[in-house]
Amino acid sequence: MAVTDGVVVWIGQDSVGHTLHPDAEVIELDGAFVAPAFVDAHVHATSAGLLLTGLDLTKTSSVDELLDRVRSAEGPLVWGHGWDETRWPENRPPTRAEIDEAAQGKTVYLSRIDVHSALVSSDLVSDEARAADGFSADGPLSRAAHHHVRGTAKAAITPEQRQAAQRAFLNYAASRGIASVHECAGPDISGEDDLRELLALTEGPEVVAYWGAHDLPAVPVRGLAGDHFVDGAIGSRTAALTEPYADADTSGALYLDGRQIADHLVKCTELGIQAGFHVIGDAAMAAVIEGFSLAEKTLGTPELASARHRLEHVEMVSKEQAEKLAGWGVVASVQPLFDAEWGGPTGMYAQRLGDERGVGLNPFSRLAAAGVVLAFGSDTPVTAIDPWAAVRAAVHHKTDGHGVSPRAAFTAHTRGGWRAAGVNDGLTGTLQPGAPATYAVWETGDLVVAGSDARVQRWSTDPRSGVPGLPDLTGPAPVCVRTVLNGRTIYERK
Repeated sequence: MAVTDGVVVWIGQDSVGHTLHPDAEVIELDGAFVAPAFVDAHVHATSAGLLLTGLDLTKTSSVDELLDRVRSAEGPLVWGHGWDETRWPENRPPTRAEIDEAAQGKTVYLSRIDVHSALVSSDLVSDEARAADGFSADGPLSRAAHHHVRGTAKAAITPEQRQAAQRAFLNYAASRGIASVHECAGPDISGEDDLRELLALTEGPEVVAYWGAHDLPAVPVRGLAGDHFVDGAIGSRTAALTEPYADADTSGALYLDGRQIADHLVKCTELGIQAGFHVIGDAAMAAVIEGFSLAEKTLGTPELASARHRLEHVEMVSKEQAEKLAGWGVVASVQPLFDAEWGGPTGMYAQRLGDERGVGLNPFSRLAAAGVVLAFGSDTPVTAIDPWAAVRAAVHHKTDGHGVSPRAAFTAHTRGGWRAAGVNDGLTGTLQPGAPATYAVWETGDLVVAGSDARVQRWSTDPRSGVPGLPDLTGPAPVCVRTVLNGRTIYERK
């Protein structure tokens, strides 16, 4: 492959390239393979960076372990993330009294794995939080109460800590073969200053900015989309359901109704920008369908569909709803590792929703079959920044029939991400003459190939072309050697 001025100008398997470019710098790959770089279509950069530089609770296995981690953490602010009580033998989070005892005078903010609720020390709980929806006298705070305490905790993070977290995240993403990330910012998530500082960083992956609110910020963004919340999350029991949760007397929280959704779609379409929403529960999806239907009556189908609005997560969607979304040109930004973490008959989804509903989430094949464009992401820090694991999770879905092919999964994590951001030139996200030279170089390990009598073979081909059987990426995954964005190396393994 030959690259000139950041663009692929030649690809072939013979010596013609050397003849056409006699003065080129030649990079020998020694058996490594080149593929289009990944795009992570849903990230929260600063929060993900704070997970890398702060208190990582994603592997804690009990209430006592979490409390011990808080005791040993340095203050004055202990910012942690990732606890998940559904994995613990106690099957409950710590109480506020337990957090206060472990804090020993430090201020503590610990977001749940889905970032829709948090454990906090008492000194973070203001009068406004006590009066807000989602307040609990002793348990995690959710909804508006969570937004209040998160805002207070964010204000205690210094600019130096924030920039260090952002750089750590971008460097880590590049080391995973990611050349572009979609930052899903918002007033209750990160704030305008945070987004402005992130966009000012020039090293690392390209940052595509979205703002999850009704009004434009004073920062350039691709759209009023991303985490514009229609509802919450299943783990925190704030995703909006048509029937109550199986393990609690609640149906979640619906933050926007069909009319509000329609007004936002019309506004963004007329402004020529993408609209989008965070939608998880089936009641939230019903509101989104109503909103698009109302917007269609105002705008007409062609104008609405041409805007390529996007939805984040899309965990509960019927066949009929998927077909309607495809007709409206909707892009589904989805996270395969959600199923890997919480799917299946014994996972968190089944605990919260019951056996029948719990195995029906994240139906990627249903969306793809309807013609909805899929863009894969991590929602980091909710799940890990691990594109090959996401490809594997999309192929080996825990519910039979919900997965997609290896080629479809790889495309959704590469070209699909560019399409989700409005790049529809037919070249970006591929490797062919005329395409941006945005790619990653990978060394391959030995991969077990399903359907081949458990034999082990070397996977040294472009994964889009497929291999015999389905690659089982639970074995050694390809290791990133170099990540290149528009011809510029943004990561090289030392």
